[in-house]
Amino acid sequence: MGRGARRDVAVQARRLLVVLLGVLATLAVAGPAAAHVGGGQAGGDFDGRVRSVTPELAGVAVRVLQFGDELEVVNETTTELAVPGYSGEPYLRIGPDGVWRNTRSPATYLNLDRYASNGLPSTAAVEAEPEWQQVSTEPRYLWHDHRTHWMTQGALPPVVAADPASPHTVIEWTVPMSYGGTPVVVAGELTWSPPPPGWLVWPVYLLLLAATAAAGWLARTPGPLAGALGLGAAASLWHAVSTPEPPVTVSSYGGAVLSALLPALLLLLVVAVGVRSARRGRGGLTGLMALIAGWLMLVQGLPDVDVLWSANVLATGPQLLARVAVAVLLAGGLGLIVGGAGALRRFRDPRPAPPAPSSPAPEPVRG
Repeated sequence: MGRGARRDVAVQARRLLVVLLGVLATLAVAGPAAAHVGGGQAGGDFDGRVRSVTPELAGVAVRVLQFGDELEVVNETTTELAVPGYSGEPYLRIGPDGVWRNTRSPATYLNLDRYASNGLPSTAAVEAEPEWQQVSTEPRYLWHDHRTHWMTQGALPPVVAADPASPHTVIEWTVPMSYGGTPVVVAGELTWSPPPPGWLVWPVYLLLLAATAAAGWLARTPGPLAGALGLGAAASLWHAVSTPEPPVTVSSYGGAVLSALLPALLLLLVVAVGVRSARRGRGGLTGLMALIAGWLMLVQGLPDVDVLWSANVLATGPQLLARVAVAVLLAGGLGLIVGGAGALRRFRDPRPAPPAPSSPAPEPVRG
């Protein structure tokens, strides 16, 4: 390797170091946006929803999250909303002075995880005198209510097991509450939908990976690799802006979108450098940017990998576009890493021409 080639490698290594430092700084600020927000699942075959709140309560919002896994209540009124436990014992009070939870209620411990695997302390009993503990100063609370989701781990509901190729209503549930002494009934349903057939979607994912990798290993110019970079940037931005509304007990919607946008904007910067390099015929630098972009795409897409084989997707906007975005981030990201390595190996960026030697100054004529 000549001196000029070593100098080019050193320059590219410094550029890579600067970009990686920016990546680490951005991810340290933004944090991983697993499933966009909240660290839960991004895809699932079950889905839950609230059908009605009777009577309707202005200022009170009830919704099901995480495909039926969690129930969230927000009470912005001046009247307290009470939620009983599974045996009718006092469990929650949600009102203007925050959320109070009865430490003697068995529901306090059963609702701490998805499958009620926590044991009950000896002090927990349905007949015990309530002992209230404040768990939030805000009038909102989120918990695993086991009436809203399927509780048998590792087994499908009988109606689904009998006909897994069709959608089903698994349960129709109700959760009783009390608003200022007035009985309230929250009614909803849990449904199940068949996931997309693997024989249909997995060849598409593999084709996307192969086409992106071929852009770096087989194309005569870095142009196709630049096109793959542009597709990755578009998928990353859509993945960020389609962030679903998070639980209000976790964060604001604006904060969730901003957290998802930061890595997407960093990827956009890397893609801009790669596309500009391709236009200038610098295939080696385009390949380097493809390597970095592919890694960034995998960082964004891997937390949502369950979207690829699930029937339902957590996202705002069309679910198909959300699924396509994750597929591009994962299959396209891996393809860019492979294709970027190929471009680095195949292309040799043009070096600037050395400066022309200066003409010697004319000697003065002596008489």
